[in-house]
Amino acid sequence: MSTVLYDAPGPRARVRNRILAVITTLIVLGILGFIVYRFIISGQFTAQKWELFRYTAVWRAIGGATLTTLSAFAVAAVGSLLLGFILSVGRMSVHAWIRVPVTVFTEIFRAIPVLILMLIMYYGLPPLGFDFITPYIAVVTGLILYNGSVLAEVFRSGVESLPGGQSEAGYAIGMRKTAVMSIILYPQAIRAMMPVIISQLVVVLKDTALGFIITFQELLYLAKFYGSQVTYDSPIIPSTIIFGSIYIGLCLLLAGVAKWVELRSRRSKKLPRDPGASESLAAAETKAIAMQSNQIGRG
Repeated sequence: MSTVLYDAPGPRARVRNRILAVITTLIVLGILGFIVYRFIISGQFTAQKWELFRYTAVWRAIGGATLTTLSAFAVAAVGSLLLGFILSVGRMSVHAWIRVPVTVFTEIFRAIPVLILMLIMYYGLPPLGFDFITPYIAVVTGLILYNGSVLAEVFRSGVESLPGGQSEAGYAIGMRKTAVMSIILYPQAIRAMMPVIISQLVVVLKDTALGFIITFQELLYLAKFYGSQVTYDSPIIPSTIIFGSIYIGLCLLLAGVAKWVELRSRRSKKLPRDPGASESLAAAETKAIAMQSNQIGRG
């Protein structure tokens, strides 16, 4: 199979690459084996360190922390999508008094680390009179502001990547910009960018763990609490294994959704390779959508 970026490796290069791959794999396995060996001889896998996780109350607390994490993720995910949609509309506005402030807002909150936003919300706002700010509100608000700004760029790039003939055809048959955006452009842009959107939602889920710094009692907060229990010989490794497995399971679930959406998108019908035919087909589809919407409005 030929490639454009580089020449195909010859027999000697393939052998050399295989040898390097084997050596690298052995080195990585050796390092991991040494780490596990040190854990074993230091007593990290003894039954005493796992005794804490034999109690029903502990697993109830873990279940509650998991629900708290999922609750913060759900609210932050919905809020990020709504904020991203609103900001993307503002960034593509033809009015400078709307576009410029929205652009500045988006760039500022996209550049600030999400942890800084959480710290500002929790420690900076209450002295100013915002006494209602709780760790949950600070975490969710920080996640919404940051990820909403990122998703705004995702939506905007998705809309601007569509063929220009679609919007032009919509305007040509008398559609307003609101109708062109909501009926023609945004549905296609969201469909095309869905894997990226879901991948960003995975980031939202993982960033909820930053809330433990402001005493938000989610999974990582509970993992740190149980791992530092001196009464049970500080079960750091068991706590890391249990809570890490929960995080991995949740992220794999969202990653599986993203993969499923990507496969569904690939199975959709493809546009013709001829650019002229592509533009014609796009214009025809736009006209059909517009006529259908006009009929529905008249009915």
